[in-house]
Amino acid sequence: MEESLVRPRSLNREAAALRAGVPALPVHVDRLCARIEQVDPLIHAFVPEPGRAERLHAEARALAARYSDPAAAPPLYGVAVGVKDIVHVDGLPTHAGSALPPGVLAGPQAAVVDRLRAAGALVAGKTVTAEFAASAPGPTRNPHHPGHTPGGSSSGSAAAVAAGLVPLAIGTQTVGSVIRPAAYCGVVGFRPTHGRIPSAGVIPNAPSFDTLGLFTADLAGVALAAPLLCDDWTPAGPGADPGAGQVPVLGVPVGRYLERARPEALTAFRAQLDLLSARGLTVRQVDLLPDFDELVGQLQTINRFELAASHADWFARFGGLYRPETVASIRHGRTVDPADREAALRARAHFRERLAEQRRRAGVDLLLAPSATGPAPLGLDSTGDAVMSLPWSYAGLPALSLPAGVSAAGLPLGLQVIGEAGADERLLALAAVLERVLDGA
Repeated sequence: MEESLVRPRSLNREAAALRAGVPALPVHVDRLCARIEQVDPLIHAFVPEPGRAERLHAEARALAARYSDPAAAPPLYGVAVGVKDIVHVDGLPTHAGSALPPGVLAGPQAAVVDRLRAAGALVAGKTVTAEFAASAPGPTRNPHHPGHTPGGSSSGSAAAVAAGLVPLAIGTQTVGSVIRPAAYCGVVGFRPTHGRIPSAGVIPNAPSFDTLGLFTADLAGVALAAPLLCDDWTPAGPGADPGAGQVPVLGVPVGRYLERARPEALTAFRAQLDLLSARGLTVRQVDLLPDFDELVGQLQTINRFELAASHADWFARFGGLYRPETVASIRHGRTVDPADREAALRARAHFRERLAEQRRRAGVDLLLAPSATGPAPLGLDSTGDAVMSLPWSYAGLPALSLPAGVSAAGLPLGLQVIGEAGADERLLALAAVLERVLDGA
């Protein structure tokens, strides 16, 4: 493993230091740009940007002029953030990992970037994405083992946090594009409830599933950033009091779904469950997904139809510039009958209701699963399998990937923690118990 490439930074410590004025913003920007210049040629997490240092210094000067006293500045004062390259940022072109002319893809700055900048953050740059956040991978490499994929489609965002280029990065998830790369890169990934972070200003893939999310080195970083980005955040969360020491009851979905994970992932997952049980947490097996194969088909019907609809105009004009994997998905989507998509949406609504009732009857607070089918695969021609996130993305549920050990080859593994729709605050509060156990606290 290339140890020098893996250096995640605490968002909380960095934010506190910058608001204390140590280091001063010019020094901070110099260090940031030096780290990117040193490491990014090896992992390709960022879209190349001529004049990055000059732009960041100018933005830092404007920020310092606005807040003469850093201690009175907003929570992310001076914090460098990576933003996935399907999210519009004023002053930076959007390529979306594609060969289409950036002017064609241009649009108003995304609401999530407005919120980041209002919180004092500096946009370090655009992070690499699979083409249009679909399946054709970008050039990003896994900082732990550069011959392996970092996952996708939020590949650059996950790799940038793992390599310590930035302490916070924004990604998106349609099926597994936050949870899987977080696991592959050994960082925390948070996918809120669908729609909790406004998607305005983001190039769509499949709007019924597209969800903005974020990457940090640890759960404390998510707890700092999420209230600034999510709508209507309530610190204690519905039904949870982080100060009350509540111990969650954990549910493990059994059957066809769990069987999709590879033996190494399942062995690690069982060891994680044994550890949690040994520390006094209740773990219950629950049969939530007897129709898992049908769910897979329904999600694909909706996803492909909406991808084709989202790209109808661009594909008609620039279809020859799309990569083969995206072309195949769009052409598939154009064959989907609208009535089939509507039927799949109705099935999804029924699944949401049924899942909530099953969880209530089973008395579980959180669901647990492997974050991915295994460690990051060798090679860069695929971003891996998103299937372990599929049912939860289908239902629009909030989920986290927590680092949870390493494979025999030294690649990171992740534990996926799934909450209830709209109860993102409670998910973070209860997941802190799991993180302490996994960290050996």
